[in-house]
Amino acid sequence: MGSLLLAVIYLIFISLGLPDSLLGSGWPTMQAAFNVPSSYAGYVSMTISFMTIISALLSPRMIKRFHTKWIVIVSIFLTIMGLIGFSLSVNYYMLFLFAIPYGLGAGSIDASVNHYVANHYSGAVMSFLHCFYGVGAVISPNIMALALRYAGWNEGYLWTSYIQTGILIICIISLPLWSQGKGADDENEALDSAGIRESIRVKGVVPTLVSFFSYCAGEMTCFLWTSSYFAGTKQGLSDELIASFGSLIFGGLMLGRIISGFTSNRLGDKRLIRIGVAVEILGIILVLLPVDNYIVAAVGFVIIGTGMGPIYPSIQHMAPEHFGKRHSAAVIGLQMAAAYLGSTLMPVCFGWLQQSMGIGIMPVYLLIFALLNIVMIEVSYRKQ
Repeated sequence: MGSLLLAVIYLIFISLGLPDSLLGSGWPTMQAAFNVPSSYAGYVSMTISFMTIISALLSPRMIKRFHTKWIVIVSIFLTIMGLIGFSLSVNYYMLFLFAIPYGLGAGSIDASVNHYVANHYSGAVMSFLHCFYGVGAVISPNIMALALRYAGWNEGYLWTSYIQTGILIICIISLPLWSQGKGADDENEALDSAGIRESIRVKGVVPTLVSFFSYCAGEMTCFLWTSSYFAGTKQGLSDELIASFGSLIFGGLMLGRIISGFTSNRLGDKRLIRIGVAVEILGIILVLLPVDNYIVAAVGFVIIGTGMGPIYPSIQHMAPEHFGKRHSAAVIGLQMAAAYLGSTLMPVCFGWLQQSMGIGIMPVYLLIFALLNIVMIEVSYRKQ
């Protein structure tokens, strides 16, 4: 039964990744349809992320009151509502209404399932878990590309909602597994967990929050602007090909998390983070190269994603050991809030920046946050 539960948890993370890459891959076409500036994608992304911050901050309280399985069911249902709402949007401002359930669903499921896995499974499982997030995030840009070829961007959101609905049905059918799976006997540990105000005072917590902010600033900028980067810097590419480039970063993330899943128990979380940032910087350098052929930049984005792969799950998996199980639920909730704050603000800032300086500034922007990420995580290590 434990293996079946783990399979369901992996499927849940596929569902978490599915909505995240649709806006970035579809935006070049959506922008034209709505007749708005390219930077307006950032406002929609900011709204989604703001709602995710709210649900992430509420997650420690929800984990105390509700079993993880119920948080998962409600969260997936909310994302389905958001996806269907996006598909029905006939003007730009309708997107903001449906961004509310779109974002609320993501934060709760992310924090609750990460907390469950960090406390009950190994670092390898955590890495593979986030690899399956990458599976979902790779699938959806290709769904969008298919929709753009045969229907329209609206259908990309609608078709993705069908997949989410299938996953929701499987999760409902699998509800009995949660009462038999690993960690069922100690699920009540959450009742004794510390709150956010107490946990944020623990040494090393604040630097990890800055690190998460920096990591997600770079990651979400890639999610949202990679397709636009190719549209703005490489000539002669079709809309379908440009949309498919939204999957490059996610393919890299998936590859990085597969590799870290096989190596994390041997290398450890700290070493994986250091290696990951080094690989990410290598990919940024490739994108920076002044080469007209889009292949070099495409390889660079895959390498950036590969380097990013182990960072997020490794930082979260460290939380129970690094800060104690009593603080882990609140720390992971804070980390999620910091992550989504970076996801909320920094792609918007990049949208403003690229309007004045050009989309070609993107790799420099990514480099700044990669360096800030590793500096802050090293500071956190030294405070323990």
